[in-house]
Amino acid sequence: MSSFPAVSVLLPCYDAATTLEEALASLEAQTLTDWEVIAVDDGSTDTTLKILQEWSRGDGRFRVLEQQHGGIIEALNAGLAECRGMYVARMDADDRCHPERLAMQKRFLGEHPEIALAGCLVEGFPAEQVREGFRIYMDWQNSLVNNADIRREMFIESPFAHPSVMFRREWVERVGGYQEHGWPEDYDLWLRLYLAGAHFGKVPQVLLEWRETPQRLTRTDSRYALENFLRLKAQSLAYGPLQGREAVFIWGAGMMGRRLGKQLQNQQAPLAAYIDIDPMKIGHTRRGLPILAPEELLEWWKRYSNPILLAAVGARGARPLIRERLEEYGLNEGKDWLFCA
Repeated sequence: MSSFPAVSVLLPCYDAATTLEEALASLEAQTLTDWEVIAVDDGSTDTTLKILQEWSRGDGRFRVLEQQHGGIIEALNAGLAECRGMYVARMDADDRCHPERLAMQKRFLGEHPEIALAGCLVEGFPAEQVREGFRIYMDWQNSLVNNADIRREMFIESPFAHPSVMFRREWVERVGGYQEHGWPEDYDLWLRLYLAGAHFGKVPQVLLEWRETPQRLTRTDSRYALENFLRLKAQSLAYGPLQGREAVFIWGAGMMGRRLGKQLQNQQAPLAAYIDIDPMKIGHTRRGLPILAPEELLEWWKRYSNPILLAAVGARGARPLIRERLEEYGLNEGKDWLFCA
């Protein structure tokens, strides 16, 4: 029988003293007891390291790594190298786990050996600080539970809250761990797993409380700027869904479609045309490509044996309208077209 814990919790920490005890207490309260926490202090300047050391002295399952400040990716990879469990659960130092989280995600992965990474539903807190955009994003994430739905909408946004996931360590090691490319490290990992053929899933229950704060990395780190998301999407599209395609159509000649088109051209994607409903744009060009009315799409579509359409409209409420129109045209989501915004 293995002496290693079943689950390793990977917990990077940087200047987290004000919230860390709450996060650690939520891990200590887990109904699953067969776990270790690999807490990486990334050169904190407050009392984070002292707190971690005190918890480690009180409970040997809390293991502390110290390093000079190198950023989230260095901390994640240093911690991952020390994880001994078959399953690795991510956790952030300002969030809270429900007591059943580790037990339910471990059980879920055990019952679904084909799944490489399992998330869960999340809710934001404190309630009075949850902004509308954050709530809409969580609602979208929480609507994606099974593998088909997650993979279908993988190119819209990150379909997982990073601190909500538990993954098979061997899968993440197989695709090269966390990597630095100047874009979001978590979304980059999901997309590399996607391209490697990994299956995804979620426990359909809220098991993580995700703290809303102005200091969230997604708001303060340049890697999370829109242009860097689009660079990541374009590269992953080029390595995956665009392979073997003769032509790429982009639905949306506005800001989002235009910027995605620029990044796709940098990837040498065979862009054919933009599609837009705005009469002020139809008949003009974007980056040397014609802007067509939706009614013209099928005529152009028939010119190619294996085209694909990428829907990139940032306006809220646009997705169901685009989906309805493309279904009317007989195009299959996931095969003929994908949402990318």
